[in-house]
Amino acid sequence: MENILQEIGLENYVYLSALLFCVGAFGVLYRRNAIVMFMSIEIMLNAVNLLLVAFSTYHQDAQGQVFVFFSMAVAAAEVAVGLAILVAVYRNLTNIDIDNLKNLKG
Repeated sequence: MENILQEIGLENYVYLSALLFCVGAFGVLYRRNAIVMFMSIEIMLNAVNLLLVAFSTYHQDAQGQVFVFFSMAVAAAEVAVGLAILVAVYRNLTNIDIDNLKNLKG
């Protein structure tokens, strides 16, 4: 079986990664719901991870894939902490709209 990058091409992975990153950036910039913003940040992170894996496979070096593994572990912890904060905010304010969180300043 041929290398998958030879069949599909590296540029297609770059285009897909750029598209995913732009969708994530659009979600962060234009949505006001905190959960949608977290999902958009995760989409952006996964776009970067896809690009790292594609280039790692292209250069036949496993260091990029190992870095992606640790990046996904850190992202999972970040989501757990972020969702815990959102649950605590929702319990106090009964709303997780970003515009309403401006009142939490000290």
